[in-house]
Amino acid sequence: MSPVSNLVFRFATVQGQAVQWLLKRNCSVTPAQLGWLYASLCAISLGIACVFWFFGAVLVMPFAWVELAAVGLAFLAYARHAADGERIWLKGRQLVVELEMGGHRSRAEFNRDWVRVEPGVGDRSLIELSGQGRRVNVGRYVRPELRPALAQEIRRALREA
Repeated sequence: MSPVSNLVFRFATVQGQAVQWLLKRNCSVTPAQLGWLYASLCAISLGIACVFWFFGAVLVMPFAWVELAAVGLAFLAYARHAADGERIWLKGRQLVVELEMGGHRSRAEFNRDWVRVEPGVGDRSLIELSGQGRRVNVGRYVRPELRPALAQEIRRALREA
């Protein structure tokens, strides 16, 4: 049995010889559900506006379109960041960090023996992973009071893997 599989983690999962931390935004509604909600909101709002249009209140329709455009933009901003997250995994001699923010993905790879894990200075600061001339900040989707525990867990996995 490998040393990695004997470790107990709070934030990570162990898959064979690899340790993976998947830190994601806590979203109550998926982008697909949000699309259906927006479509139903459009149908109801435009239906009501059509009734008012039919009875002679013609200014209701333009205001309904403006309202739906504003709500649509807000929903679009939410949906764009709903899948944001951080994926960190340790496999063999490599520590790989993938960050996804607003549809943009970045990736950094570190040699396990040369990685430094440093929690930031302030209470709300992120965890900095650095080594070989690269720096990556992680922990955005973990409560600030739990970040030191996450940093300690990553250090322990790097040391004992």
